[in-house]
Amino acid sequence: MKIAAKFEFVSKEQYLKDFEFKEDACEVYSKLKKPHRATAMSAGYDFYSPFDFHLEPGMTIKIPTGIRAKMPEDYVLMIYPRSGLGFKYRLQLNNTVGVIDSDYYNALNEGHIMIKITNDSNEGKALDIKAGEGFAQGIFMQYGIAPYPMAQSFLLPNYFNTWLHTKFYCFIKLSNKIIKNLPYPD
Repeated sequence: MKIAAKFEFVSKEQYLKDFEFKEDACEVYSKLKKPHRATAMSAGYDFYSPFDFHLEPGMTIKIPTGIRAKMPEDYVLMIYPRSGLGFKYRLQLNNTVGVIDSDYYNALNEGHIMIKITNDSNEGKALDIKAGEGFAQGIFMQYGIAPYPMAQSFLLPNYFNTWLHTKFYCFIKLSNKIIKNLPYPD
């Protein structure tokens, strides 16, 4: 299997900014766990809850995972509920599927992955998750792009857009050849 990415913790300062229950943030941060695959053949990396929570049907919670993901530019991390929780409780991510792009790693919030979930049970089932228990899973996927990677939202004359796209496309092709040979150690 190809090693495509690695997980890191966000800084303690960033976690304190993002954690809603400030009085518990330092203790919770000290017990964070990086995502892991349950078995050697698992595609998904389990994301673990940093604290206990209880969700009645219809309730929603935002979970600051304390995790960021470093990956090559042609990869994306897709976040889903753990299969069993989706099946038993209709646990759903509020954005349906979380899409973590490679450039999110450099975001102002250090690429802190926040997961907002809802217990959408129509059977009246409450959900209890303990600290350290898996509640979501992330899968790294490689993707391709169209020949012109720049957004078409520039308010520039068409001839300039064409010239700019051509130059940028050549730069990206060269960069991809260099980046593909870089290792991503632990």
